[in-house]
Amino acid sequence: MRGISETIKHLIIINVIFWLSTVLLKSSEVDLESIFALHFPKNELFKPWQIITHMFMHASTTGSGGIIFAHLLFSMFGLWMFGTPLEQMWGRNRFLFFYIFAGIGSAIIYTLMNYYQFYQGFKAVEALGFPSEEIYRMLKETPQGRYLKFDQIPDSLTEGMFASYNTIAVGASGALYGILVAFAMTFPNMELFLLFLPIPIKAKYFVPFLILSDLFFGFTKYSIGPIAHFAHVGGALFGFIMMWYWKKNQFNRNRWD
Repeated sequence: MRGISETIKHLIIINVIFWLSTVLLKSSEVDLESIFALHFPKNELFKPWQIITHMFMHASTTGSGGIIFAHLLFSMFGLWMFGTPLEQMWGRNRFLFFYIFAGIGSAIIYTLMNYYQFYQGFKAVEALGFPSEEIYRMLKETPQGRYLKFDQIPDSLTEGMFASYNTIAVGASGALYGILVAFAMTFPNMELFLLFLPIPIKAKYFVPFLILSDLFFGFTKYSIGPIAHFAHVGGALFGFIMMWYWKKNQFNRNRWD
């Protein structure tokens, strides 16, 4: 069984501490999701540090109050499984840089997609004669999970606007997708065995399949659960860009100890 490196061990500990704190403080006046989860920039709860802190947060409860552990478990398992050989090859500092870079890229792409969806609805409502101040007032006063209907425009536009304004992103999966891309580019012929498909699949086929799946679910309504598919795509994209840059400049095997 592959050992765990110091950096990945510390990342897992930080993620678990954030998750436990969110669970334990859920019923108190301290709402860690409001502070550390990534909010839409037009939302008054948005803070610049959330671009980084969101990747250490994980969902704490479902609507019925049951604790969600699977998201954290699979993210940390993936970080250990795919991140360990990369850190051993790159060194601590380079691995941390790559991990944070992919996580920030995940936040950027996710937020840009939300901006696109938000302004589609915003401009449509504005075209009805509502001033921007009035639209923002409606956004603030409408309960989360609800949206206003206008007979003159499709519900999908206003629903998307309200959803983008109120959405939050949490989790390490965006950064993990960057790690997955780096692993596939470094060990393309490494065979992986999946629980739901008990046959070996090479990393160079498995990782692109995951990314294409996220693109499909991101552009359609078939997503299973509240998954930020474009955050995954963003992490993968930024991971690829950094790997391409390192390879082009012959940094690929240099350690940053």
